[in-house]
Amino acid sequence: MYKLYNQNMYNFGDPQPSYWESTQGLCKPNGKPLVSNETYDVAIIGGGYTGLSAAYHLGRKFGIEVGVLEAGHIGWGASGRNGGFCSIGGAAGSVKDLVKRFGLSDVKAFYKSQVDAIELVKEIITDNNIDASIQGESELYVAHSKKAFNELNELKNFYSQSLGLDARNISSEEFRGLHFDSTEQYGALELKPTFGLHPMRYINGLAVAAEHYGAKLYPYSEVQSWEKKGDYHTLHVASGSIRAKHVIFATNGFMPETLHKNFTSRSLPVISSIIVTRPLSNLELDAYQWKTLSPAINSRKLMNYFRLLPDKRFLFGGRGSSSGDKKGETRNYEYLAARMKSIWPEWKDIEIDYCWHGFVCFTRRLTPAIGRLSDDKSIFFGFGYHGNGVNTSTWVGKQLAIWLASNNMPAPISRLSQGLSPKFPFAPFRRHYLQAIMTWYRVQDSLR
Repeated sequence: MYKLYNQNMYNFGDPQPSYWESTQGLCKPNGKPLVSNETYDVAIIGGGYTGLSAAYHLGRKFGIEVGVLEAGHIGWGASGRNGGFCSIGGAAGSVKDLVKRFGLSDVKAFYKSQVDAIELVKEIITDNNIDASIQGESELYVAHSKKAFNELNELKNFYSQSLGLDARNISSEEFRGLHFDSTEQYGALELKPTFGLHPMRYINGLAVAAEHYGAKLYPYSEVQSWEKKGDYHTLHVASGSIRAKHVIFATNGFMPETLHKNFTSRSLPVISSIIVTRPLSNLELDAYQWKTLSPAINSRKLMNYFRLLPDKRFLFGGRGSSSGDKKGETRNYEYLAARMKSIWPEWKDIEIDYCWHGFVCFTRRLTPAIGRLSDDKSIFFGFGYHGNGVNTSTWVGKQLAIWLASNNMPAPISRLSQGLSPKFPFAPFRRHYLQAIMTWYRVQDSLR
């Protein structure tokens, strides 16, 4: 596959040094690498939330036989190493910009699908007895300045009045009493429904559920070539192949650039990094009146996201390196630790136990891309979740399953997300766009 970043980002056989991998528990799928030639009704490329949700719903609702090909182990990609936020989002840029581009009705439909997606994750977890360590009941958008709080107040009004979302603003004093304090706490916007979870336990549980309903999972089976003859696609891996009438392309940030011409230059993977501390003592938590289990983000353009984990470790994430190499990776972890300790200076001596990074997938349109190819209606796709993939990708997988089985596009797919996003111009230089964007964001943050 063509690679935008350092090879370090694509070593599919390497385990990830994440907190989630080290605490994933005993519930794991039974899949083995593909070493034979198999035929299924549907072949899915990508064993993350999108692909496994599609496999789960195709098997459970329609009895359709599915083979899922994953380049690493199940949960190796973003599905197993994200921050564990099941939250409203899925698109980049401001919600008011979305309204200008698509109209209020379509934006409202999109945000309704986001709420439905959160409920779908809860439903899957409940129906399949997945031990996903659910925490909290809202997401907290914490204002980093007084000006930012005023902006959040405007956003709250738009969310609640125009989009019908459950949103409220909380003053700095009330927030301190309910949730926590910091050097960058000037009040917050609270948005429901949102919760935190253990992403690796969720993806493993979803994989086991998909297997229960007939899906065959093939980890460590990277697709190396794709051909179509007549009505059948053949996906070749190192030691075998899958033959199928339909293909679902669900690779998100790890999209193979040369596998199919329609998907070349359609995505921009962006590195996001996470650090996790040792367990904090009650005294250390009391230093900032920490009470909340809800996941939180701050209001900066160069946003940080954070949450207290069940064992009292603290997770803190943000923008990753621009290259993905080891040197840039280490430098970025050091920056993240310094950033965290500038917000909570009493924690300056707390050790960092885990560091890892992965891809967030952007599209040029800045909204998800969901659909089937116009020139080959046997190929479906879903990608581009802009950092909100836990719920969005789960929901997209379900919609693709319904679409494939019924041959009709599900009505809930908003116009924001329909079809492929335009290609990025000057595609080999995509990741270099980020440097200019990050510089502009730093300027904006300095003025807010």
